[in-house]
Amino acid sequence: MRVAFVGKGGSGKTTMSALFARYVASQGGPVVAVDADINQHLALVLGVEEPPEPLGSRLTEIKELLRGDNPRILSAQAMVKTTPPGRGSRLLSFKDLATSEFAVTTSEGMRLMVTGPFSADDLGVACYHSKVGAVELLLNHLVDGPGEYVVVDMTAGADSFASGLFTRFDLTFLVAEPTRQGVSVYRQYRDYAADHDVPLAVIGNKVHGQSDVDFLHDQVGDDLLTWMDHSSAVRAMEQGRRFALDDLEPANTDALAMLLKHLDAQTKDWVRFGRQAEEFHLRNARSWANAKTGLDLADQIDPEFVYGGCPTT
Repeated sequence: MRVAFVGKGGSGKTTMSALFARYVASQGGPVVAVDADINQHLALVLGVEEPPEPLGSRLTEIKELLRGDNPRILSAQAMVKTTPPGRGSRLLSFKDLATSEFAVTTSEGMRLMVTGPFSADDLGVACYHSKVGAVELLLNHLVDGPGEYVVVDMTAGADSFASGLFTRFDLTFLVAEPTRQGVSVYRQYRDYAADHDVPLAVIGNKVHGQSDVDFLHDQVGDDLLTWMDHSSAVRAMEQGRRFALDDLEPANTDALAMLLKHLDAQTKDWVRFGRQAEEFHLRNARSWANAKTGLDLADQIDPEFVYGGCPTT
């Protein structure tokens, strides 16, 4: 299952991504955590001193791998972030992703991948979505199964909607503080996602008492799945002090268990996945990608390709 963590900057989504990934790993689930945020902090929160090589720095190599022998894709240069797989493309299993040279192993046994920060050559001339495009391509070509978990820390706010990456997940968790600013991002994300059949659940964070819970219930309604109480253990982790899941307060551990239960209850919808992949590829092709490549990228869509073993129509 693929899950994204989104939210307002400062809401704690990176911390929640890390806690959830750690919890899933503690329950025996194989986990690949991916830092797809412009602010690269997931490795730090997971206690990884030397992050892996950034995906964004090897984008051409990743494209060459994924295009395989697909006759509809003539070169890596013809691939864009939304290019969907077709017959002949290299499809990835979860094991392929987990054993990738672009991943390192954390102390809890999960694997970590990162998009990477801006380089000196990028400053003032490049869009960060070119780096996040590596994650979108990998997820487009990933065929994952039950009990396999990809946890992605996304960019802050509604910036995720600048590409089709927001549709590449079985579930999106939106982390919201009990403030007007926190829930405003929820409303924006909810409204954008509603037209694209994107499953969304809200996690309240940094909750100090019942009044905070009441505020979230009033503002978010049934989308509020659970909440994390303000935690001295989490604050210690964020300050770089020793941390283990056993340090968490019981209520917060229960909240992580609720997240995993809700994720496991989702149905893998390959039909939706394929439909959305084609929709956003065509949008990007018409908007900018045809002009950039000099090709009609609609031709990259293979109508006979089957996503995840299920027909796309």
